[in-house]
Amino acid sequence: QVQLVESGGGLVQAGGSLTLSCAASRSNFAINAMGWYRQVPGGQRESVATITTGGTTNYADSVKGRFTISRDVAKNTIYLQMNSLEPEDTAVYYCNAETKAPGATFYSDFWGRGTQVTVSS
Repeated sequence: QVQLVESGGGLVQAGGSLTLSCAASRSNFAINAMGWYRQVPGGQRESVATITTGGTTNYADSVKGRFTISRDVAKNTIYLQMNSLEPEDTAVYYCNAETKAPGATFYSDFWGRGTQVTVSS
């Protein structure tokens, strides 16, 4: 099992910045990738940014150039630096870890509880 704890959400004005953090618990599950997803009420959860253990990043088109995902391997933590925030970025942001248990041939996904980001216009 992997526990994920998010922090850093809040209320910010349009054009402002926020940084989200997600700390993963130590586990015998191997983490292949981690990422941030977001969901609005009544909507589907969508990928915002992901980062693999090799450092490869991927971003949704809507956040490219504004958001940056990074990681601290020693702390088992990822971050999402969000700049030039827009009201459309308002959502609950969830941290995800794609993992593999020892001896497993498939990946298991773990999720944090989510943190609210609200951008006022």
